[in-house]
Amino acid sequence: MSNALKPPAIHVQDLDKVYKSGHKALDGIHLEVQQGEIFALLGPNGAGKTTLISIICGIVNKSAGHVSVLGHDNIEDYRFARQSIGLVPQELTTDAFETVWDTVRFSRKLFGKPKNDSYLEDLLNTLSLWDKKDTELRALSGGMKRRVMIAKALSHEPTILFLDEPSAGVDVELRKSMWRQVRKLRDTGVTVILTTHYIEEAEDMADRIAVIRKGKLIVTEDKQTLMKTLGKKECVLHLEDDMTSIPKSLSKFDVTLEPDKRTLVLLYDPSKDTLGVVQLLKALQDADIRVNDIDTQKSSLEDIFVKLVEEET
Repeated sequence: MSNALKPPAIHVQDLDKVYKSGHKALDGIHLEVQQGEIFALLGPNGAGKTTLISIICGIVNKSAGHVSVLGHDNIEDYRFARQSIGLVPQELTTDAFETVWDTVRFSRKLFGKPKNDSYLEDLLNTLSLWDKKDTELRALSGGMKRRVMIAKALSHEPTILFLDEPSAGVDVELRKSMWRQVRKLRDTGVTVILTTHYIEEAEDMADRIAVIRKGKLIVTEDKQTLMKTLGKKECVLHLEDDMTSIPKSLSKFDVTLEPDKRTLVLLYDPSKDTLGVVQLLKALQDADIRVNDIDTQKSSLEDIFVKLVEEET
């Protein structure tokens, strides 16, 4: 079956969540996640990321709207939905005296799956946990416990994996290793949906990105399109002499003067016919302002994220 004929892994339509206190955590969410992609959900604390995931997974009741998992309503056909989904929550909830092996075997049984130790062995090997299979969870580091949580979530062979802040409390080296494992999972056909505060990871890992703010999705876009559409280039000009203020002749440029008084920063969109580096250099020359050096760099996803959130504030 081609991708065009496959139902989306997740389909969310007009989803609202209002708590008894009156707080509206989600407001008219519409979202589709395609099978086999890595989808990143970004947003500040309290934006509604965990609430959205919890409703899709059937943990929290919705107030209005529709959610389907691989074409099946997640309430009417909740057994199918729960069998299809693995969830790694933010909090580490592990039984300290269990071994890694006992934990994943028990988790598989909870879903009524028949015994399949060869699958679990492959899973632990994929997550670099096989050599820890007889280790009690209490003896593992936070990063290794996080991997065990992923193994538990995958023990019943779901096709969709939710990772809610999976890198929280994980050191840099383990984080990089964990993301290598996530790529391997995607290569086997698992759809991965993650929330993260580490925006550089979304930039590196995700195929598509959504930004949520105050319960509303403010953008959902292919990563490359997002970077191309909203990303600007930054040009840093190091001046030979101090500049006390920006001359009027430069006011038409999107330029700022850094506190050191010797650095000008220009933001420009290279895809459009706007005031860019060449025009600024000519204006500086006309004003007898000498430039020692120039650096240019593209906006990062973090720059774009901050801009989007600030615009919605």
